[in-house]
Amino acid sequence: MAKNYEKSIRAFLGEGTEFKGVITFEGTVRVDGVLEGEVITDDTFIIGTAANVKAEVKAGVVIVMGRMEGKIEAKEKCEVRVGSHLSGEIFTPSIYIEEGAVFEGTCHMTGGGGSSIKSAGGAKEPEAAEKAPPASEAD
Repeated sequence: MAKNYEKSIRAFLGEGTEFKGVITFEGTVRVDGVLEGEVITDDTFIIGTAANVKAEVKAGVVIVMGRMEGKIEAKEKCEVRVGSHLSGEIFTPSIYIEEGAVFEGTCHMTGGGGSSIKSAGGAKEPEAAEKAPPASEAD
């Protein structure tokens, strides 16, 4: 059974095709070929299972199922599906990473309170404990 986003695909860049440049569109677009450049839309951009994308993506919703390297700015949400490999930076208010997906990079949670989440290698512990006076000084 096809997913809702698959029923509404307006354009498709299939396997064996290559595109370099800037692509802007309305509606849902899926790429299963090679894309290098920039993607701009307020709608949904799908990076298919056979895709290899090196780009700066600005979209409403981004769904990654293939290989992606670059920067994603998703106004609504970003989904990283099982079997995909995403390397780069994500800016989004909502992120979903399935078990079996690979994400190497940094995620900035936007729109909620300005907090940011970093990958495990760059994570920092809260600093509140460091500022509390030692128990011996409090007596």
